Amino acid sequence: MTPTPTASLGPKPASYWPLLLAATAMLMITMGIRQSQGLLIKPIGRSTGLGIAEISFALAIGQFVWGAVQPVFGALADQRGPGRVLVFGGVLLIAGMALTPLVSSQWGLIVTLGLLGAAGAGAGSFSILIGATAQRLPAEKRSMAAGVINAGGSMGQFVFAPLVQAVIAAAGWMAAMWTLAAAAVATLPLAWPLRRRAETATPSASTFNAAPGIGLREQLRIALRDRSYWMLHLGFFTCGFHIAFLVTHLPGEIALCGLSDNVSAMALALIGLFNVAGSLAAGWLGQRYRMKHLLALMYASRAAMIAIYLISPPTPLTFYLFAAGLGVTWLATVPPTAGLVGKLFGPRYLGTLFGLTLLSHQIGGFFGAWLGGVAMAKFGDYTWMWYADIALALIAALANLPIREARPVRVGGLAAA
Repeated sequence: MTPTPTASLGPKPASYWPLLLAATAMLMITMGIRQSQGLLIKPIGRSTGLGIAEISFALAIGQFVWGAVQPVFGALADQRGPGRVLVFGGVLLIAGMALTPLVSSQWGLIVTLGLLGAAGAGAGSFSILIGATAQRLPAEKRSMAAGVINAGGSMGQFVFAPLVQAVIAAAGWMAAMWTLAAAAVATLPLAWPLRRRAETATPSASTFNAAPGIGLREQLRIALRDRSYWMLHLGFFTCGFHIAFLVTHLPGEIALCGLSDNVSAMALALIGLFNVAGSLAAGWLGQRYRMKHLLALMYASRAAMIAIYLISPPTPLTFYLFAAGLGVTWLATVPPTAGLVGKLFGPRYLGTLFGLTLLSHQIGGFFGAWLGGVAMAKFGDYTWMWYADIALALIAALANLPIREARPVRVGGLAAA
């Protein structure tokens, strides 16, 4: 009996899970390491004598580098397979974390945290991991798979933030950095299930501009002429500003209110925990509703939550509720953004095209992390940063509404992403 054409597209369903679980676990480690570094600002400052603006600038460089390397590594993974990219990134991440306690200058922190560690985490992050799995999944499963992988990154923040704070309290920040380096070693064996690039990908019925056999350079030309693609970049830029400011400076905001470092660690952990549910929900909803509307709603909700926070009393309960609310949308923007890129251009070069949106996200992240430190050094608080955050969240919400997106196509009771 001659097999149907669709029978040869992609792996059997049972083979999806090792791939998906490996990608989820790797993102849990890389994002957990990145998103807990705000807890290190005060102890590094006490140890080295560096000011908050200097340390924030090093972390801001890391925000930019993390985004800048993703389209590069994404292109390498799209062309040659993700395995070597992931292993190389793991080695860079280990080196960055292990060497940080050995430096005491701003330039030293820029090299270790801003370049080595950030580039390593970027090589094992969203664009490569989601791109590697999307190429091997049918269209109707991609949005949910992106949500599952994204939830791994959120779980990493939930696990690593209290762990890092506990090690800092017990043995100091240097021991915490070496603990992170040891955790990064686990990324190396996780690259094995993800080592191959799929030769074919299951097509999506709602893909607009993907063309079979098209080269990367031509695909980039098509994408960069597409207004919807640029609207995704604009929304993701403001998202990056918001997240980087909070993950870097929320511990400082909590300290300004006279609350303990344990409140900071718990708040960061709650963001991660609640984003597990938010990421899974975003992936599930992305199969059923227009993803541009989900993004607009999430960004608008952030503006509302920050406004409510600013008029609330500065108590631990306020910060826990604020963190939980933010957590629902924290990185839940990733599955619908990746899903929209896949809808517009197909999965073949998703690592590259989504990596470019992440670059815009991290350009925003650079300014969020850096300007937060500048505001604190100049004004003594973060008031103006909160106002900027509200304005940019509203811009992000509006930017997503004109994006060109077809209605989800129902396939076997599910909507194709």
